[in-house]
Amino acid sequence: MRQLLIASLMLLLALPASATPGASAPNRPAGEGDGPFPRLILRGANYVSGEGAPLQGPVDIVIEGNRIVHIVSVGAPGAPINPKYRPKAKSGDKELDLSGHTILPGFIDMHGHIGGSADDIPAEYVFKLWLAHGITTVREPGSFNGLDWVLDHVNRSAQNTITAPRIIPYLGFGMGSDEPISTGEQARKWVKQARQKGAKGIKFFGARPEIMAAALDEAKKQGLGSAMHHAQLNVMRTNVVDSAQMGLTTMEHWYGLPEAMFEDKRIQHYPHDYNYNNEQHRFEEAGRLWMQSAEPGSEKWNEVRNTLLALDFTLDPTLTIYEANRDLMREQRAIWHDDYTLPTLWEFFQPSKQAHGSYWFDWTTQKEIDWKNNFRRWMNFINDYKNHGGRVTTGSDSGYIYKIYGFGYIRELELLQEAGFHPLEVIQSATLNGAQALGMEQQIGSLAVGKLADMVIVEQNPLANFKLLYGTGHFVLGDNGQPTRIGGVKYTIKDGIIYDAKSLLADVRNIVQQAKKP
Repeated sequence: MRQLLIASLMLLLALPASATPGASAPNRPAGEGDGPFPRLILRGANYVSGEGAPLQGPVDIVIEGNRIVHIVSVGAPGAPINPKYRPKAKSGDKELDLSGHTILPGFIDMHGHIGGSADDIPAEYVFKLWLAHGITTVREPGSFNGLDWVLDHVNRSAQNTITAPRIIPYLGFGMGSDEPISTGEQARKWVKQARQKGAKGIKFFGARPEIMAAALDEAKKQGLGSAMHHAQLNVMRTNVVDSAQMGLTTMEHWYGLPEAMFEDKRIQHYPHDYNYNNEQHRFEEAGRLWMQSAEPGSEKWNEVRNTLLALDFTLDPTLTIYEANRDLMREQRAIWHDDYTLPTLWEFFQPSKQAHGSYWFDWTTQKEIDWKNNFRRWMNFINDYKNHGGRVTTGSDSGYIYKIYGFGYIRELELLQEAGFHPLEVIQSATLNGAQALGMEQQIGSLAVGKLADMVIVEQNPLANFKLLYGTGHFVLGDNGQPTRIGGVKYTIKDGIIYDAKSLLADVRNIVQQAKKP
């Protein structure tokens, strides 16, 4: 009966089908992660604050426990370090020579599921891929493995007894309810219960306007965040402008934006045989949606943009999760699949009429062209919104549509740059903007005195090339004339604990190898 109730709720709310959770993360073994230290000094690196300032260095950064206490310039590029500027080491200090390295703030993935797509995805697999790519904080949008399961990892991560990013748990609206929510009063009651259970926010997919309004009003009263995937089943009555005016603070993906900019229609022009439960129909027609909306720079376009700006609304685009729609072969043949994709995920990605996001029944050249056009206008809006002062964050939604945890996030950085973001704007999107959207900008999101010691350390300069952040590195012709790979995150620091990113990746490769054994 419980499974039937969950299935009914998923259908009514357009939630992804629930999967069997994988193994919980094991306790962090001795030697996995170094620290935190009474005092840690990072010597001689360049750094990017995440607040929009350009790269600066060399600097020494002093960390006490899990907090940054000092950032001091110690010289000029290409010149000897001036020892009189350097913080003096004390007995028992840990020092790390990072000359020539680049330090960035820890990345924030604003759309990171801990599994929840395919069955039996171990939490350790997900967490280590995230940390190995510099992701130190994750907003879990939905808690589809079950709130208790997610909260267990939230608490253990906060205590650093597991190797994992910081987790901010959102709960899918209506999950855990004994019956479908059909009144505003029921919605308010559910929101109060979600907060009491430990959720930090709510993930909406859609509901009748009066129910949405009541739930969002109560969420604000309870101090809960809110995010929404404006599913096509409800978007005609509640598009992005409608929900933002009700109090929604963050939108996921892009559904609901073009619908808010329709000028010659109220409902998307679906073919007569369209069926939402046919996922190829769903994603094929979604790829034609932006071109049905207002032209960039038009009165309607500007009206929607300015309304959302006035509401301090946040866009979390997750461009990466739709990329297979414009180039399926690229995503199928990504070089990391061989070593880093679990068999259960690879099977889940294959064409299937039952699995969410596995809709490649007959994906044609024209469908990819439609999606390329879709991306151009979508990116245009995101960049325009950013240029007018709007907040754009970085999320990946990995675990679906050929996207692998960590790798999908780095690809999102590249896609934001393709949309027109300067690399410094990309980093701000990946760090400070996410912290602001979570209400945590006093704790995380930039490298500043007083904030938590969450950092990404790379031997090269990622501002020049985000491919340097992939776990598989960047393909170059080496000095010896032979093809080679360079880069990858060297260290990820979370809460003052130093993790060797390459060791974490080795652990993931072993998890995948073991899973492939007959």
